Amino acid sequence: MFSEMQVIDPRYGYVDEVVDPSLDLMEEILRFKQDKNVLLLAHYYQEPAIQDVADYVGDSLGLSRQAADTEAEIILFAGVHFMAETAKILNPSKTVLLPDLNAGCSLADACPADAFARFKEKHPDHVVISYINCSAETKAQSDIICTSSNAEHIVRQIDEDQPIIFAPDRNLGAYLIKQTGRDMVLWDGVCIVHETFSEQKLVRLKMRHPGALVLAHPECEESILRHADYIGSTSGIRAFAVNSPEQSFIVATEEGILYQMQKDCPGKTFIPAPPESGCLCSQCPHMRLNTLEKIYLCLKHEAPEITMSEETRIKALRPIERMLEMSVAVV
Repeated sequence: MFSEMQVIDPRYGYVDEVVDPSLDLMEEILRFKQDKNVLLLAHYYQEPAIQDVADYVGDSLGLSRQAADTEAEIILFAGVHFMAETAKILNPSKTVLLPDLNAGCSLADACPADAFARFKEKHPDHVVISYINCSAETKAQSDIICTSSNAEHIVRQIDEDQPIIFAPDRNLGAYLIKQTGRDMVLWDGVCIVHETFSEQKLVRLKMRHPGALVLAHPECEESILRHADYIGSTSGIRAFAVNSPEQSFIVATEEGILYQMQKDCPGKTFIPAPPESGCLCSQCPHMRLNTLEKIYLCLKHEAPEITMSEETRIKALRPIERMLEMSVAVV
């Protein structure tokens, strides 16, 4: 194995090496997985080829559970930085790899730990529930972590007289306030993908497809959620489409989920919700930094590797463990 300094160019954040174009990358990745005892986890927002080569494809809650239970020696996370950090927090003795260290998250970036610490000081009596889309340092300042799958379930378990800070997604927080009636203090962060959907274009799309149900992620703006027939996590959206007798759906989340939904229900129609502009704004630019080539090189060199201080890891572990304990009933 090469050292990180030998293979990682700091200007790039990933292994910078020409890949032999004659290689069957899928075959090579499968070989590395077997030879090196690798668990390859992929989020729904990855490109289809990456989802196909993964051992498990899911949302943040499912991925966290897989990371917590694995006996693999190496975990490769085809996702973004906070997801790989979570795997490392849960598995300090294992090697956790991320194909591209630049695969960040707008929500995590919008909630730097030092600014969040100052924010917390203004609300000293509040329990801090942080969405999993945040850095290890921000998790370390939290009391409980949540995902979009279990957030409402967790909020409802907090005593009604206990004030709550919810960070970093203001849209998910606003949705939880509406669902639970809790008056939470919200950090002002948003997802760059989910805030770009156009209400006007969505209404026009519904007119062209009058029988289609709208399925939306709670990270979307209220202007989108008000048109939704179902609001839930990516796994929830996927399950709803499987169980629904309807045949056509407009999906307001990152379009990578459509690949699994189409595999689940090949006879149904799935239409991505339109963004405000004509760009591919419903694709997360951070998630899409991962490629088969980068995954192959990451496994070949076992780099880049996720590391953090043991102090941060232990502090961040406690709220993640509380999440897992409080989410036993959530599927």
